[in-house]
Amino acid sequence: MNLPIVAEQLLGLIPQRAPMVMVSSLVSYGGDHLVASLLVNNDILFVEGEELQESGLLEHMAQSVALHTGFGYFLKGEPAPTGYIGSMQQVEIFALPNVDQEVFTEIRIIQEFMGVTLVEIITKLEGEIIAKAQMKTVIADK
Repeated sequence: MNLPIVAEQLLGLIPQRAPMVMVSSLVSYGGDHLVASLLVNNDILFVEGEELQESGLLEHMAQSVALHTGFGYFLKGEPAPTGYIGSMQQVEIFALPNVDQEVFTEIRIIQEFMGVTLVEIITKLEGEIIAKAQMKTVIADK
């Protein structure tokens, strides 16, 4: 698969389905990092008025992490396992995007051990950081 990955190809990498899909493209990928985007539109459940709500931004951040896992397993030729959010911490939201704006989220793996992954997440709008967090994810037993 060539980057960026969008539309139907993207849906093969994440467990979410409409209307809960909160990633628009996989922009870049490395073993310990990923950049994903979300083009905010009125069809998104978490848009109120013309603004993406905090819950929608957090869901986008979480799905960016899931996208990293899903694409990593795709590259290995294996089905992606089910994962769960263990925790989100050090969450800071500085601004919220509006409809027709695109945010870019970079995730970086800090540590992986026994199915638990600690990830740093930074979301930018027009090059400015609008949110950041750390998240622990847990891979479910198969």
